[in-house]
Parts: sequence; C-alpha cells; structure tokens
Amino acid sequence: MFTNFPFFPQQASAQAGQVDAIYFFMVAVTAFFSILIAGLVVYFAFKYRRRHRDEIGHAIHGSLALELLWTVIPFFITMVMFVWGAKVFFDMYRPPAGAMEIHVVGKQWMWKVQHMDGRREINELHVPVGRPVKLIMGSEDVLHSYYIPDFRVKADVIPGRYNVLWFTATRPGNYHLFCAEYCGTKHSGMIGTVTAMEPADFQAWLSGGRADESPVAAGEKLFADLTCNTCHLTDTQGRGPMLTNLFGKQVELQGGGTVTVDEAYIRESIVLPQAKVVAGFQPLMPTFQGLVTEEQLLQLIAYVRSLSQQGEAPGAAPQSPTMPQSSSRPVVEKK
Repeated sequence: MFTNFPFFPQQASAQAGQVDAIYFFMVAVTAFFSILIAGLVVYFAFKYRRRHRDEIGHAIHGSLALELLWTVIPFFITMVMFVWGAKVFFDMYRPPAGAMEIHVVGKQWMWKVQHMDGRREINELHVPVGRPVKLIMGSEDVLHSYYIPDFRVKADVIPGRYNVLWFTATRPGNYHLFCAEYCGTKHSGMIGTVTAMEPADFQAWLSGGRADESPVAAGEKLFADLTCNTCHLTDTQGRGPMLTNLFGKQVELQGGGTVTVDEAYIRESIVLPQAKVVAGFQPLMPTFQGLVTEEQLLQLIAYVRSLSQQGEAPGAAPQSPTMPQSSSRPVVEKK
C-alpha cells in the first residue's frame, strides 16, 4: 500500500502491517470527526443565522441523551485505540524466544555491529528473511536512535543502559537505516543500510567474510585480562558469586530485596558494583567504569550469559562453563 508515496515506505517486516493498520485507523477516525465537526459548524452557521436585526435566539437547556451520546461514543473509540495500541506495543517490545541476537553500539557518528559468530559491520546490518532478529544496543557517548522505516521499528540507544529492538524481515532487499535522535553536528550522516537476505544467502555471506573473535570468546579473554576469575570461581565459592548457571535467576541482595540477573544487572555490577551487592558477599569489587568500552561490556555480558544454558545467545557456539585459570595480574576484588 502506497509503496511509491514518500510518507509510506514499503512494508518489509512482520511488524509493519500492525503499525500501519493502527495508524490508518487513527487517521481515519481523525479525518471522519474533523470533517463531521467542520460540516456541522458550517451547517448550523447557515441554519441558525440571524435573519433580521431584531431577531433574538431561543435559549437551549441541553439534552441528557445528546450529552451521553457524545461522551460514550468517543470513550469507546479511544478505548479501542488504547487496547489495540497496547497490544501492538507489547508485541513489538517483547522479542520471541530463540531470536537471533546481534550486538549494536552507537557512536558519534556510526553504527558498529557484531554478529554472534564474530562478523563485524559498520553502518550496515545483514539479516536473514523470515527469522526474528534481536538487537541488543548500547551507546558509547550520547543518545542515539536506531530507526528502520521500512520495518516500522525504532528504539532509542541510551548511554548507561541497554535497549532491545527486534523485527522479522519478510522480503529481501536493501533498506534505509537512520539515527532518529539528534546526536551532534554530523547527525545527518549517521545513516546506513539494512540488507535482508534469503537464509541460504545470509549463511553464505556470514561464512564468506573474515570473522573476528565472537563476543563470547572476546568476553572470556577480557574476563581473564581483568582478573575477574580470581574472585568468581567455578568449582568453589570465591570472594564473588559463582557465575555458572546464574543468568536469568533471582538473587538476594544485602539489605533485602531481590534482583534478576539479566543484561542490565550485569552491566550495572561492572560499572557500579556497590549499587546492588549480593547477600553474603562483601562490597569489594572496584568499578570498571571508564576502563571498559560499551562494546567490551557487551562482550563480558555475552560471556557471562554463555555460562548459563538458558542465557546462551542463539547462534552462538556452545561454550564450556569453565573460566580461565588465574593469571599473575593483580587481583581485582569481585562481589
């Protein structure tokens, strides 16, 4: 629908149809009532116009039935919009289980992408058609926004936290990628291309280029370089909690309360380790804020996830839940 009209890009994802349907419904409701009200204003202006200078209008005391009519009808229409919009919202912001995960880092003024096998891209994103794709996104500097008009998906990329965007491409092709949040002097140049490919073509592309270390492998190496393995042991309890099979579980905190060990909590524990200390452990872990980049944080999180069967990222190679042996580097206390 309207594929050649500049305000309506083609529908190239499973979400696009849902977004367009509610959008056109709201436009239709707005247009109907705008025309109705404007027409009634003109009609009543002519019907009840003053016909001679001494004419005095009759007082109107109102109608309960009329008041109820124009209150109840808009109420039901707005509730339809609310329920429909809420359904579309939750469908778009709840990635399905088993979605292929890709790391995206926004930086003035580029998009850095890494697939779970290690393949990297800049200002490009290759995805297979017909498979849900989950983007785990972070920012190295300022607020950005990842926007693919043809897919009808957009999510802010916020410094200091992670955001998730998912979609399922439905047709092969090249699609525009924009940063939809002003992020500096070269904001207009922070653009790129999303290439949707048939599954066989995507696998050929994925295996055809030079791949770096996977996020899990890079995270495992960084875990050892930062001497995290001296406190987080696998066989016995160390000065920090055991990370094996920890992802996705709830842990008790000092002072009461619990928290789910997810991507956001792991990131917070690395950059602000004193914020939520696990019960039974001392707040010994130093902060790594400013010492590791946002990309390295994603790698560390990918490695910690790989130590738990339920946290292993789709598409990642199976990882043995063993950590590197202690090195001769200075000990870093972990909670």
